Amino acid sequence: EPAYGVGIDNRPTSIGLAKEQYPELTFLLQEPEEINIDETFDYIFMINAAEIILDLQGFFENLRKVCTDKTRIICITYNYLWEPIASITESLKLKLEHPSGNWVSANDLDNLLYLTGFQSIKTHRALLMPFHVPLLSSVVNKFFGRFPCMQPFNFLEVTVARMVKDRSNEKFSVSVIIPCMNEKGNVEPAVTRLSELGSHTEIIFVDDYSPDGTADEIKRVIDAYPEKDIKLFMGPQKGKAQSDWVGFDNAKGDIVLILDADLTVAPEEIPSFLEPIYKGYAEFVNGSRLIYPMESQAMRAANIIANKFFGYAFTFLLGQRVKDTLCGTKVLFRRDYERLKYFRKFWGDFDKFGDFELLFGAANLHLKIIDLPIHYRDRTYGETKINKRIENGIWLLKMCFKALRFVKYV
Repeated sequence: EPAYGVGIDNRPTSIGLAKEQYPELTFLLQEPEEINIDETFDYIFMINAAEIILDLQGFFENLRKVCTDKTRIICITYNYLWEPIASITESLKLKLEHPSGNWVSANDLDNLLYLTGFQSIKTHRALLMPFHVPLLSSVVNKFFGRFPCMQPFNFLEVTVARMVKDRSNEKFSVSVIIPCMNEKGNVEPAVTRLSELGSHTEIIFVDDYSPDGTADEIKRVIDAYPEKDIKLFMGPQKGKAQSDWVGFDNAKGDIVLILDADLTVAPEEIPSFLEPIYKGYAEFVNGSRLIYPMESQAMRAANIIANKFFGYAFTFLLGQRVKDTLCGTKVLFRRDYERLKYFRKFWGDFDKFGDFELLFGAANLHLKIIDLPIHYRDRTYGETKINKRIENGIWLLKMCFKALRFVKYV
């Protein structure tokens, strides 16, 4: 039930039928390769169209004129493992005959999208039982069909894609959010080591009432560097996630990012997080500490193993590859943060770090997520806030099960 919907087909009989059944929508008799519409859309659905469009590359090139960088294209194709069964059911008149045409795999589709300036966000398969059996088909399709081991056998392949738009010439302001708890010695280095970002850089410290005098140090630094736009807000004393939200909600920049106050991710590396956003390669950049060698005390072995395990788990849950879920440095447009705030109601205060709410929200909005390798360094001041490793591991497992309910099996 879109607010405004347009359907395109090159068969007059189909257009006539559609107008009768859905008079509230607009239907146009056009060739898919020659779309002639002077407007853009939020979503474009290609329902089994990739198999019958004669010039797919020309189609996607022409499709750009009805897209913005926020448009999402949902392309649904058949899994050709089912071709023999589909042919038999068509010959027995148990299924409508499907026109023979292109043989388009998910990899072929990814390549065509890339050639025409689009980018695949994620691909998954659905409908393990493509025929109705009361109760049974619902259970099989909703639960068993989503298991990783069963994905290759599903009937439909669903690819979500977006248009890539180079924004290198656009001017964006940037808000850097730095949540703090007992980080007095890292405040001034964070400011002095952070370069000017975009058209304007706003630095937002959120102190969660640190007993070591962090807030007073932030005030001193604000006075010492009047040429910089530095602000201080007090957290709600409910942990890092809630401090992050205070920072995001008070940010004014077009782009918002988190820099952890322990500076284990060096402020000098922050510009590299913005490049994929500027070039249009990503809409959500997630730091990954698990690629480059780490300094000796940066992360313990048990943490590395746990992070890798949860990276695999959340890649399955999100439908996009995420290697390091708990790296604090994450970057996105503020306008997208305003949209993904909707999903926070599912978590309440359950997510103590805020990383998962951002990742799950980005995945639900079909934002393009990429991992960016960073050099993870030893802390030079203060102590780590993650000490209860077994307790945190149990909490992460609970987070996975909660995500299964609210994200994967909605």
